Amino acid sequence: MRKLKFPTAQTILILIAGFVTLLTWLVPAGKYDSLSYNTTSNLFTKTSLEKSIELPATQETLDNLGIKIPIKKFLNGDIYKPIGIPNTYKKLESKPQGFASFVKSPIKGIIAASDIIFLVLIIGGLIGIMNLTGAFDAGISWMAKTLKGKEYILIILVTTLIAAGGTTFGLAEETMAFYPILIPVFLAAKYDAMVGLACIFLGSGIGSMCSTINPFATIIASDAAGISWTEGLENRIIMLVVCLTITILYILQYAKRVKADPTKSIIYDQKEALEELFGVNKMSATVKFTNRLRLILVIFSLCFVVMIIGVSMLDWWFIEMTATFLVGAIIIGFIAKIKENIFVEAFAKGAGELLGVAFIIGIARGVTILMSDGLVSDTILFHASEITEGMSKGIFANVMLTIYGGLSFFMPSSSGMAVLTMPIMSPLADTVNVGREIIVDTYQYGLGLFYLINPTGLILAALAIVKIGFNKWLKFIMPLFLVLLITTMILLTISVY
Repeated sequence: MRKLKFPTAQTILILIAGFVTLLTWLVPAGKYDSLSYNTTSNLFTKTSLEKSIELPATQETLDNLGIKIPIKKFLNGDIYKPIGIPNTYKKLESKPQGFASFVKSPIKGIIAASDIIFLVLIIGGLIGIMNLTGAFDAGISWMAKTLKGKEYILIILVTTLIAAGGTTFGLAEETMAFYPILIPVFLAAKYDAMVGLACIFLGSGIGSMCSTINPFATIIASDAAGISWTEGLENRIIMLVVCLTITILYILQYAKRVKADPTKSIIYDQKEALEELFGVNKMSATVKFTNRLRLILVIFSLCFVVMIIGVSMLDWWFIEMTATFLVGAIIIGFIAKIKENIFVEAFAKGAGELLGVAFIIGIARGVTILMSDGLVSDTILFHASEITEGMSKGIFANVMLTIYGGLSFFMPSSSGMAVLTMPIMSPLADTVNVGREIIVDTYQYGLGLFYLINPTGLILAALAIVKIGFNKWLKFIMPLFLVLLITTMILLTISVY
């Protein structure tokens, strides 16, 4: 009898889409009214059951709607998405999604996620050009020599730097560029691909989970809860230090074990295939690291520096980020004196290698579209908000953590989750006499913890780049996940008393 293979990321997501389609037949439809601010007309638009009315953009309007958010948060652009209005949930006529909706959901998802998909494809093209120049091989050979005997520094450095990006500006989708670049470095250092994957993905995950000044999580959630983002900042800094330390120690322990005995690797059966995939066996220690190759690596690195500055300071988003990598590829092509036809072929080949990842991102977005079209997201949110009535502080905080972890399966977007849920969930803190910053914390920690294993998030796309199965990732991550969960629950309970 043939051994059954664990399904691919694409198949897992199609199965989840099927489950969500079924859910739209079982869960009653319902919706909260929403409120959005129109900068052009300087008016609020209240949307309710397919009809909209315009209201004055004043504090009095917000107070009348039971929204405890200062008006300036809308006027200065801090809240730029429609928010849910508390106590407005209404049951609607059921809108179950049929077979046609299920089949169309991946296509709708690919169209809706086209911004991030093009970013991934252009980054793939840039990497194709970099591979053609030989700059990666030369740089990795140089780094392997420089770090000989001190390879553990790489783990600490990469994880910490990416976590710093996660906690400050929500570095997440952008990390897709790092896997093809950094995995060969970890393989050259005699670790396995799981170590490289963990440093990048967990660095991003822990940083975002313990966001401190991240405008797409902490700041927008605090604004939507009607509090300053500085409230609860000390707790989040403590969480960041504790969780990042635990994560780095866990990766170091696994990496040390693998280095001492490669058969201890969870992905040992893929060792040769992954080394072949990332070209580690072809790397020559004698590759001359010329000044031209150094300049190419500097230009390549500057693409990321420019991207980070643009996103964190200049309100850049996917179009600007994608353009940065495209321009970077063209400049590198000129420096390396690559012929036009060879440049186009290498760029297309590099982009093609990440096409599977692009499809995964699109299918995952299709799942959330099914949920939205089936009108069941708000029903789940409504019943989740009812669970916490009459609870003690410690139990309340940990139940909210669990609720947000569950909600993140259906709403993996941090900013989307914040504006939809905060106006509805944050008043619950008042009923059990805890600060509203506790709701912001439970939102971040619940979303962040589940992000580490959430198939509708980015993990399947990351695994597809590294060619590692979801089952093997779960085997690696679950001990750490349980330790982080217990740590979070303890620190969260302490913070409410």
